Amino acid sequence: MASTQSRAVERMYRTWTQDRRDPPPEPEPRETDDHWGDLTAEPRGVDYTEVEHGLRLAPKALSFEGTALLCLHGGGFVSGSVFTHRKLYGHLAKAVGVPALIAHQRHTPEHPYPAQQEDALAAYAWLVGQGFDRVVLVGDSAGGGLAVTTTLAAPPALPAPVALLLISPWVDMAVSGESFATNAARDGFFYREVVEGLAAMYLAGRDPRDPAINPLYADLAGLPPMYIQVGADETLLDESRMLEKQARDFGVEVRRDVFPEQQHTFQMAAGRAPEADDAIARFASWVRPRLER
Repeated sequence: MASTQSRAVERMYRTWTQDRRDPPPEPEPRETDDHWGDLTAEPRGVDYTEVEHGLRLAPKALSFEGTALLCLHGGGFVSGSVFTHRKLYGHLAKAVGVPALIAHQRHTPEHPYPAQQEDALAAYAWLVGQGFDRVVLVGDSAGGGLAVTTTLAAPPALPAPVALLLISPWVDMAVSGESFATNAARDGFFYREVVEGLAAMYLAGRDPRDPAINPLYADLAGLPPMYIQVGADETLLDESRMLEKQARDFGVEVRRDVFPEQQHTFQMAAGRAPEADDAIARFASWVRPRLER
């Protein structure tokens, strides 16, 4: 049975659903709406510094030289920030034992594709310029899909990522997964019509099956090993399975863990919910051997 602490993620999503159906008279501007991050406990032992391309995270204890995480936050491309996700990725950076950069992303609908991919690549190049020649791309939700498409779009001058860590990745801009129907009653917010609306803002008229945008239609040969985590109760469950199949078909090493009774990006409850802490620990134990030189 899901822990009481992890249920806070579902309660937050149900509140979002209510606000969507009955909008508050004065909603908080998205630029200052960082309450999503309240789900996460402070990781402690991590310093934060704002830099040109985002927020740099520096755990006190480091295990690997020249290695960093590049973290691409979720929010459907329309919301989220380095501040909503700083504690989540602080927990992960601390567990792995490497510094991290959470990349700034422009928001839709003002800035549709390829703005977010351009931001991610600029942050990637900045990290490499800082002396990090071994980069692990991490992303949650929209950031998970962005981690895959950014890897595919990266120029040869950038070193290939060592690995991809994907939290509930949103990859299918065509919104075709069967779990949008089968998990509709269990997911707290990400109903088909919600995700279709987010996709439309990101696509701005582009083909939702364009391989540059949708990894389910891309040639994934040469991608680094990827580890996907997904909640069993979320509507994006099926597309994580489709991503796993597409990657395996192109010879990519993939691990996918499905967490029972968990919601989309339940890892946001890190430091509070045992399921979230277990997920972070699994990521760290999987990726750390790949960081040995």
